Amino acid sequence: MGEWAHPDDDTSIIGPCGVWHQRYGIKCGIIMVTRGEGGGNAIGQELGPDLGLRRENEDRVAHYRSGTVDIFNLDRVDFFYNQSAPLTQSFWGHEETLRRITRIIRMTQPDVYIGFTPTLGAGHGNHQQAGRFIWEGVLAAADPHMFPEQLTGPNALSTWQVKKVFSGGSTAGTGGTTTAANCTTGFVPTPGTNLDTVAGVWTGFDSPYLWPAGNLQGKPAGTPKIWQQVADEGRLAYPTQSRVMYQGSSNPACPRFGMTESFVPFQPNLRPDGSPNPPAGSDDALLSGATRPDPGGLPLGTLEYLTFSRFYNVASTPFQATLHLKSPQGKMPGGQVALTVPSGWTVDGPKTVGTISDKAETTVTFTVTPAADAGVNQNHRISALFSSGTRTGYTDRVVRIVTPVEGRFQRWGNWAEYDRWLSETAPQAARLGRSAAIQRIGVGGTQQVPVVVHNWSATPQRGQVSLTLPANLTADAASKDYGPLGPGAETTVTFTLTDTDTSLPANQQVSVPITTTYSSPAGAGSETLALSIVPTTAIPSVATGPVVDGVASGEEYPGPRLDIGRIWQGASGCTGTADCGVSGTSDPDSSYATVSRSDDALYFFIHVRDDYQSYAATPAECVGHWQADSVEILLDPRGTASQDLKDTANTFKLGVFPFTNDPQNTNGNGANAPCWERDADNHQGYSTGPLANTVSDAPNAPGVQVASTARWVASNSTTVDHAYTGGGYDLEVKIPMADLPAAVDPAHLGLNITPYDNDNTAAAGTTTLRHIDMSTRLGWSAFGSVQSDPYRWGQAIVPGYTPPAGRPVTAPPPNVSNPNLNGATSPQTIWQSARNGVPISGRVPAPADHRIRISSPALTSTSATFDITASGPGTARVFLWTGDVGAIPVYQTSCSLAADPPPDYGLTPCAVSDGGIPPWSPDMSGHVVKQVTVDVHAGLQRVSIPLDPGAPSPERALVSFETPRDEVQAFDVPLGR
Repeated sequence: MGEWAHPDDDTSIIGPCGVWHQRYGIKCGIIMVTRGEGGGNAIGQELGPDLGLRRENEDRVAHYRSGTVDIFNLDRVDFFYNQSAPLTQSFWGHEETLRRITRIIRMTQPDVYIGFTPTLGAGHGNHQQAGRFIWEGVLAAADPHMFPEQLTGPNALSTWQVKKVFSGGSTAGTGGTTTAANCTTGFVPTPGTNLDTVAGVWTGFDSPYLWPAGNLQGKPAGTPKIWQQVADEGRLAYPTQSRVMYQGSSNPACPRFGMTESFVPFQPNLRPDGSPNPPAGSDDALLSGATRPDPGGLPLGTLEYLTFSRFYNVASTPFQATLHLKSPQGKMPGGQVALTVPSGWTVDGPKTVGTISDKAETTVTFTVTPAADAGVNQNHRISALFSSGTRTGYTDRVVRIVTPVEGRFQRWGNWAEYDRWLSETAPQAARLGRSAAIQRIGVGGTQQVPVVVHNWSATPQRGQVSLTLPANLTADAASKDYGPLGPGAETTVTFTLTDTDTSLPANQQVSVPITTTYSSPAGAGSETLALSIVPTTAIPSVATGPVVDGVASGEEYPGPRLDIGRIWQGASGCTGTADCGVSGTSDPDSSYATVSRSDDALYFFIHVRDDYQSYAATPAECVGHWQADSVEILLDPRGTASQDLKDTANTFKLGVFPFTNDPQNTNGNGANAPCWERDADNHQGYSTGPLANTVSDAPNAPGVQVASTARWVASNSTTVDHAYTGGGYDLEVKIPMADLPAAVDPAHLGLNITPYDNDNTAAAGTTTLRHIDMSTRLGWSAFGSVQSDPYRWGQAIVPGYTPPAGRPVTAPPPNVSNPNLNGATSPQTIWQSARNGVPISGRVPAPADHRIRISSPALTSTSATFDITASGPGTARVFLWTGDVGAIPVYQTSCSLAADPPPDYGLTPCAVSDGGIPPWSPDMSGHVVKQVTVDVHAGLQRVSIPLDPGAPSPERALVSFETPRDEVQAFDVPLGR
């Protein structure tokens, strides 16, 4: 089972699952937390639930050929890009989501679980939380105290123990091959760095899918595609996400996965004595001990794993290691267990193990003492080998050695919350590492640097904490004393840092080493604080508000010019000064902005250097501004969004398109005039035109005014000159501070301005620009992913400003505008649930006393009919369907359907111009013949659905039923004349 946050996150398993399914009969499934409704749509106008339907199908297309037909969508909202797991929890509903995951695990009983890391290294907060749910779901599914209601009643489930977990593991190492089967043979994880067992699978095996005649790649017709070809085609089967049809030829590969937890014996890459272990290189090594017998010979299903009395340990201080064993069935003969520890460490044993039961775990405990010179601030492997006659079972686990005293920068925001999750919820994930030390400081500003000193040792300690400062940073003291500090105690030492810069340095990221000495035994430990230096400014007041006309005068904008020409992403797409300009504020080729305040509004004049007009969005496409030339203005009114664990959900972010494809002025701003929207903030959605009143619960920016000097060239064809007149464009924008989600703190306003520069996005061999993300991203404060990091935006003060009395200082709950899709309205989800019996979206199944039964289906040329017998009221949704359900083609091709039948059809090009998009809405490419909603009442009722003249004849009725308590049923009802 894999688990991910969004469709297209999961493509790493396409090839491996195809090989495992074909060669070993293994079935893969995917838990998909959202359908990606909150993302952009590069090929159509579907948003929200309509986009969810389309993206769900794309994901099914990508995986269907690998035998992965079970994709369990949890119906959680996909709200916007962020880097906060806590924010994600609040949107998804942590407890309900975990309940659904637990039900799916208990019903499907996966042996292997794979997906994102739970660490902040996953980036997107949705990715982090999906990774967390792997660790939490494994624990919950095996715990009878978690969601006990699932374990009782007529539909009672059983607890389930996942056997292996691959979430956050490392694959760093050398050796192995990509040219032959058993491709991980000879692979050695990086010594001293990677302690994870790494399993791989060769994707050079022939798949059952054949190259069609006339294929663009020139492959002989009728010869098999290798699984890597299938994987690469699937990886790009997401056109709504700016992917394009794969037209290349793939070479075999060896995808590898790092194991982070195992409850069963497995094969390490190296034996305890350091010699190579060939079974670990097998293409089914990831499965061994879990779905396939371990080569050591213990019966399939044998549990064997290690636990420790402490994860964080100190050199020379003993701790306990316990081996757990349990038989899969009946009794199993005992034997001996020996531990292998790092060089210089000591352990008692070997030890004898008596008969092993299937009723309860047998445990054996050892005392382990780390060496006096054990490497600190790193993990160390301890392995156990159980021997019973000729049978053996290997397992290992890591502990971490820390200095007797640690001085760690005091975590805050998402970093502090992640460390709490490790200690309180999933301590076994501590092997992946704690959070990094991160903070910011404004140019010329000050910042507190608290250092938490913790005594891990068994003796009192004292010492000093000191900072090593780079140029242009000073502190109130070079070092400060602490102690005496008792065993297990901690204290905080705080420094005040000052930045002496007068302008933003070229390198906005500096390192500040923190050193902590201790007395027994005398020594020192350290960590490094990553300090972001962000720009600062003061926003002047003007007596009369600027005229929003796209022209700036000195009287209107007396403040400093802000350099918005620093590139923070997509530098390879910048072709030179004429394209992206230069960083600076005086050069005529630079991009810059100035800001003023008048009364209760902010005014922005923004000059963007650019040589090529991107795709012109229609008013309906005035969302997802990163897919066209645009500028985003980002405001954190209190300057505390990151501290409050809200990322941009407490902010105001306005994306402005400088021109549109709107010659009839349907948006109301003038012919082809600018449009604007709010994205990834406290109230995202359309902000201008008729759609703002129908889609986004507007007004979300009622007082905003925009003027642009850009004039659209009136064509999205690259045969037309797309040069900007004057070498770029100017924007002038008014933002009333009343539109912001909270009152502005005039001493701590967070501010950034980020231009997005898209150029020629036409596909190879075509001349039509696409609404697709190929942007170079620039900004005043330029860091990777800065759009989601308010703490790394610039800092502004607003002298002389006082917010109006009564304006709230706390932002309201965020409004994401586009809701998520309810799985009961997805024909593909209904079909899957009816087939495999797992309730729609992992929800509670309708109970015996509140279910429906469908009988007597009939089909004529004019109608489809059937009976519903219900024991209680509810809502039935009926989709009359024709054709395949599992995968609907996402690309058009000139290859012959006869030569390339489904499900391969539509994924191979026979001409360079292939890759067009089949019609989708409103009927899912013609598969939905009719859909109706039926109010169900207790008793018998006849449902008759008229068929439109000329419509295709439906082959089945896909029916979902929801009770008033949101319990669900699903039916796949064959229809026939």
